[in-house]
Amino acid sequence: MQHSNPKQPKFNSYSIHHTESGAPNFSRRDFYKIVLSTAHMIIHYADQAIEVNGTFLFFANPHVPYSIELLSSVQTGCSCLFNEEFLQAVGRSESIHDSPLFNISARPVLVLNQAQVVVFETLFGKILAEQNSDYAYKDELILNYIQLIIHEALKIQPSQVIIQPQSAASRIATLFLALLERQFPIEDPQSPLQLRTAQDYANRLSIHVNHLNRAVKAITGKPTTTLIAERIVSEAKALLQHTNWPIAEIAYSLGFDYTTHFNNYFKRVSGTIPKSFRA
Repeated sequence: MQHSNPKQPKFNSYSIHHTESGAPNFSRRDFYKIVLSTAHMIIHYADQAIEVNGTFLFFANPHVPYSIELLSSVQTGCSCLFNEEFLQAVGRSESIHDSPLFNISARPVLVLNQAQVVVFETLFGKILAEQNSDYAYKDELILNYIQLIIHEALKIQPSQVIIQPQSAASRIATLFLALLERQFPIEDPQSPLQLRTAQDYANRLSIHVNHLNRAVKAITGKPTTTLIAERIVSEAKALLQHTNWPIAEIAYSLGFDYTTHFNNYFKRVSGTIPKSFRA
């Protein structure tokens, strides 16, 4: 297995044109994404199912799992993606992070009327054109256009049909379980697991850890720490069985600085030692 991790671009924009139903789900989950699209689809975003039919904006937070169920035969539009490194390089990330459009509990889809479509098509067109320019400060200019898109979107009253979960606890547990699953699989031992404790997940979900624990226990019947431990050990077993990584590298990839700590953790959760899963 390759251990290299090629450097990904910090920003990209492109046109969208799908001509078949069931187009592939978006695959770039490490980027913020803003999509201007015309289609009939259901967007599954965390625990929300949002059906849209027409032209709309979609704002995707890289920390929130989502998938696309395309119902129409054609999807057109454009999209821009940007990561934390792009925001930090430009030096004005606060307004993006704090925008309610990217909040983990936000309604991420805005249906547009024709006048609004013209505004956003113009802004996306400027981003697409600037991406290929030689202007020395094009990153700053592109971020300005992104912020204009966000501000124009904030003026619009959301208009979509959303299927809500049955309870607040259900919503929190769904977000937690989806975020937990997003941490895997581990593909590079040099890029270790970032979220390992209930407090880590609570911080990412912007809720108190006690609130998270109560909701998860109420819905799943298990403590948050148990679910995290079971998933980490499950990943450890897969890495032990299907890679040739040394156990020390597997331990590091799962967030353990010392192999002995990993061995003890693994045995406590699974009842056996890591070596027993090595052929």
